[in-house]
Amino acid sequence: MSDYYNAFETSPVPAPGPDAVPPEPFRGIYGMPAFVTIPTNDMEASVDFWTRGLGFFDLFSVPGRLVHLRRWAFQDVLLVQAASVPEQAPAMSVSFSCVLSQVDSLVEACRALRPDSVDGPRDTPWNTRDVEVITPENARVVLTAAKPFDPASQEARNLEAMGITPPAVGRDDNGEHA
Repeated sequence: MSDYYNAFETSPVPAPGPDAVPPEPFRGIYGMPAFVTIPTNDMEASVDFWTRGLGFFDLFSVPGRLVHLRRWAFQDVLLVQAASVPEQAPAMSVSFSCVLSQVDSLVEACRALRPDSVDGPRDTPWNTRDVEVITPENARVVLTAAKPFDPASQEARNLEAMGITPPAVGRDDNGEHA
């Protein structure tokens, strides 16, 4: 028996599709299972970019110290005041889910605020559309939207070559990958 089970109901990310609707911003308080802490030397510029460009909102602030930003449930970022920030973006990135209908508007909003901040969008071999954004603090943020699964697509063949098959093809779980 496998330890794997379908737990998509615990995620705010909707099923992929051209008509997928993003969840509403989540304003509840919970124990954060994970979050990103990003140092900034210009809190105002950082908050402006993250809110107007990336679609986060200010959940709460400690003036002069930190701003807790959020989009969907479990997409938490703490901007913390720092004396300096890296001069270039690190190789490491943080990814946040979005839906396909948000990709173009997120790209447009980020480019309007910082014209050279966006790379993409680009489609991946694992069936997502990704946009890489470099924020004012030189954080590398990837916004990723799942594309609808087409069993006849090259992406489906790529996934199958990795040993990942959809539930309707030969078995009902992918348990060996859990």
